[in-house]
Amino acid sequence: MGEAQGQTAPARRPSPPEDLAALSFEDALAELEDIVKSLEGGRSTLAQAIADYERGAALRRHCEQKLAEAEAKVQAIVDAPGGPTLRDVE
Repeated sequence: MGEAQGQTAPARRPSPPEDLAALSFEDALAELEDIVKSLEGGRSTLAQAIADYERGAALRRHCEQKLAEAEAKVQAIVDAPGGPTLRDVE
């Protein structure tokens, strides 16, 4: 009722960019999926769509980094005489 017709209230408040490092892969991916749905819906203002796109790009990079870290950990698993072991990759 408090909204003017034709305006859409933001569905979510994106977290600041500095909060990206604290996001798990799953949380970042869920936020990215929400952004994609919002952009596909086309109900945002142009300014909000641009802000969402920028946030989505940052989330994509964050997810890619998390996946690269996970891949490095998986690659570090080696078969040893006593069974699989994990070597330090950091």
